[in-house]
Amino acid sequence: MTNKLFILFLLFSFQFFSQTKKEKIEQNIITLHKKKFDWLISKQYDSLVALFSENVEYIHSNGWIENKTDIIADLKSGKLNYKRVEVSEAKVRLSKNVAILTGKGVFFVAMDNKDLEIKLLYSEVYIKDKGKWLLTHRHANKLQ
Repeated sequence: MTNKLFILFLLFSFQFFSQTKKEKIEQNIITLHKKKFDWLISKQYDSLVALFSENVEYIHSNGWIENKTDIIADLKSGKLNYKRVEVSEAKVRLSKNVAILTGKGVFFVAMDNKDLEIKLLYSEVYIKDKGKWLLTHRHANKLQ
């Protein structure tokens, strides 16, 4: 009987620590996702380049599809300037080395020197490569 209780205790302990580790990873992804917006606003190109996977793809709410080079070039040229981002929701689904973030927020940007306020629902896919989480895909849709 004592052995059964001990085994049961170990199983529950393992489950508890597994959930805690999963929740910690999910929170780290949310934090990284929010830092990305700070880097977009402050034009920290090196941080963005380090975050993006080599084959990152951004699908904007207006239909633009950009790769890593395009994203950085548009930021540097001033074609797209992020001024402020207010994230109202962010949740993560985790599966081994893939994290899918679903978020909602208001994006205050300037595109070709025209100020815009855009409400978006978006998803971001992060992959873990060599121990580091990288953004590999982002897709945004306008909310009415």
